[in-house]
Amino acid sequence: MTATDERLARATLTRTVEPGDEHAGRWLHQHGATGFLDRLLHPGDDPFPGTGAKRVDSWRRRATAAEPARDLDTVHRLGGRFLIPGDTEWPRQLDDLGHARPLGLWLRGPADLRTWALRSVALVGARACTPYGAHIAAELATDLARQGWVVVSGAAYGIDGAAHRGALAAGGATVAVLACGVDTPYPRGHGGLIGRIAEQGLVVGELPPDSHPTPSRFILRNRVIAALTRGTVVVEAQHRSGSLVTARAAARLGRHTMGVPGPVTSALSAGVHELLRGDATLVTDAQEIVELVGDMGELAPARRGPVLPRDLLAPATAHILEAVPARGPTPTTVIARRAGTTPDDTLAKLYELHSLGFVERYGAGWQLTNTATRRSNARRGDT
Repeated sequence: MTATDERLARATLTRTVEPGDEHAGRWLHQHGATGFLDRLLHPGDDPFPGTGAKRVDSWRRRATAAEPARDLDTVHRLGGRFLIPGDTEWPRQLDDLGHARPLGLWLRGPADLRTWALRSVALVGARACTPYGAHIAAELATDLARQGWVVVSGAAYGIDGAAHRGALAAGGATVAVLACGVDTPYPRGHGGLIGRIAEQGLVVGELPPDSHPTPSRFILRNRVIAALTRGTVVVEAQHRSGSLVTARAAARLGRHTMGVPGPVTSALSAGVHELLRGDATLVTDAQEIVELVGDMGELAPARRGPVLPRDLLAPATAHILEAVPARGPTPTTVIARRAGTTPDDTLAKLYELHSLGFVERYGAGWQLTNTATRRSNARRGDT
C-alpha cells in the first residue's frame, strides 16, 4: 500500500462514513483504510460481523458513488489540502478520540494546524447571544490573540462569530471547524467571515467538498473542537446547547473546561452556571484562561480592589479612626473608651489623623471630616 492509496481511501471514507462513527472507526483500526474499503466494495459473506446490515449497506452505496480524486482536486484548486493521520501536520491530540477520531481533515488556509493546535483555546457559546455575550467573546478572543493564543470556534452566528472576529481584529490566529465542506460556507451570512479566516487562519472540516451540514453533524463537529484545543471556554449557553456538548467532550478528554458567568436571571447563562456548579472553572478574562491552559508561570495578576487612604494607616491609628462616631463631635475620653485605650494614646492618634485630614477638632470634641465621612460610608456600603 502506498501513501497515495491510503490518502485516496480515507478521502473516499470521508464521503462514506458519518463523522464520529465508532463502528467504522473500529473496523478502520483493525483493517486500515484500504483494507476497510476493500471489504466494503468487495464483500465476502459477512465482512463486518456485529455491524448492522443497514449501516453497512449505506456505507457501500456511498463508497460506490464517491469520487475521491475529484474531491482532492476540488480542495487543491481552493488552495487547500487533505490531512490524514501520519502526516506531519496531523494534530496528534485528535488521537485521544479513539475510534471516533476523524478519518481525515479537509483544510483551507496557510497555517500549520498541528503547530497552531498546540497553543489553542476553544471559545464557544450561544448562537442567539446577548450583546453582553458577544462583547465578552470578542474581548476574550482579542486578548488571547494578543498573547499568542489561537482561538478555535465553529463559525456559527453569535458567540462563535464574535470570537473569530475578535481574533482577526487583533491580527491574531483563528481556526473555524465546520460541520460541512470547507468550500461550503455555513451559515451563509458568514461567507465573508469564513473567507477571511481561510486567508488569515484555517478553515477545517471532516466532510469532503460540497457537503452540507445536518443537526447531528454540528453535534459531532464539537468533539473535534474539544480535542484540538487545550481548553474550552463557554460564553452564554442554555441548558440544551451544543456548546455544552463541546465542554463535556473536553472534560472527558482531560482538557480544561471554563465558563464565563452571566446574570442569574438570564436563561442564556443557565447552562454555563450549571457547568460551573460542576468541574468547570469560572473565568472572567484572558489572563485567567491562560493561567489554566498555559505553561508553568503564566499566572493571572492578583485581583484586589483599589487601595484606600485608610488602608495605609497603622493598625493602632486605624483602630482609633473606627472609634470616632460618624456624626457629631465626641470628647477624647468617649473615643478612648470606645477604642479600649487610654485618653493620652487616643489624643496622640487623633492629632495624627487630624494631620492626615481624617478628623477635625470641634470645640472640646473630635469629628470626622466630610471627606472621611464619605469614605467611611462607602466602605460600609451605605448610600
